Amino acid sequence: MDYRPLGRSGVRVAPIGLGTANFGEPTPEDETARILDRALDAGINLVDTADGYGQGRSEAFIGRALVRSGRRHDVFLATKTFYPTGPGPNDYGGSRLRLVHACEASLRRLQTDRIDLYQLHRPDPDVPVDETLAALTDLVRQGKVLYIGCSTHPAWKVMEARMVSELKGYVRYVSEQPPYNLLDRRIENELIPMCQAYDLGVLPWAPLAMGILAGRYGRGVPADSRAAQRGGIYAERVSPGAVEAGQRFVALAEQAGLPPAQLALLWVKDQPGVTAPLFGARTVDQLEHILPVLEMRLSDDLRAACDELVPPGSAVANFHNSAPWMKMRVG
Repeated sequence: MDYRPLGRSGVRVAPIGLGTANFGEPTPEDETARILDRALDAGINLVDTADGYGQGRSEAFIGRALVRSGRRHDVFLATKTFYPTGPGPNDYGGSRLRLVHACEASLRRLQTDRIDLYQLHRPDPDVPVDETLAALTDLVRQGKVLYIGCSTHPAWKVMEARMVSELKGYVRYVSEQPPYNLLDRRIENELIPMCQAYDLGVLPWAPLAMGILAGRYGRGVPADSRAAQRGGIYAERVSPGAVEAGQRFVALAEQAGLPPAQLALLWVKDQPGVTAPLFGARTVDQLEHILPVLEMRLSDDLRAACDELVPPGSAVANFHNSAPWMKMRVG
């Protein structure tokens, strides 16, 4: 397999990572363990979770599964913090107090002595970046965290953090985890070029656009979809323009002789600057369906055809709607 460097960290990861937002909500613990084992057997080594997924159950399920299997050292284990995990005024955000408490809680749930990649889930506008980076640096020096990264940050915030780290001798972000799929290509304008220029890994989430690019929404909103079960920002992403573009994409995939889900993931995997998209399997069968993409390559003809559907740098769906800093609205 073509393992890829994670920025300048020296770590190499498979070209697809395992996203775990479904673990604990709705995926039960036994299926979680089977998904993890199958992913590792296939050579996937990056497993990404967060303390807010399933109210902590995702981390707990992963921790128990890795203890039972004894495969902790086969995994580059990433988690995130920012969103509320309790009712208190300091149970969210990027302050030192929050990061120290959240890291300890994640270590307990994951049943491990270290977090390989600890990421700030969203930028915190109320906390100076040097406060956040100083706390993360201390966690690295204590051996509780090996590398740090961020998620769904604008390019200028990632660059600001890099320069503060450079000036003050703090640990630097090695990666950014943005939303990215054929329906929302806005990171190509600034974020991707910045990450390429300064050698940061890019770990996109929502590469299948919540299943829109797999053709799930062609006949309405499926009852088991996030849009139906969670509503809110998830439902907002399923706009008429997104569904229409998704159906044209499905037709393109069928013409090319590929399942739409595979082509959607392949497109993100082989975009310039991308390290590894995160595929959030709910079942072992879903994971099995996309595993061939690990060894596939996107042809120039298919790349050009996808560009015709949604031009580079543009968007027909708003997968940045969980990021208040993004003012552009689409869909």
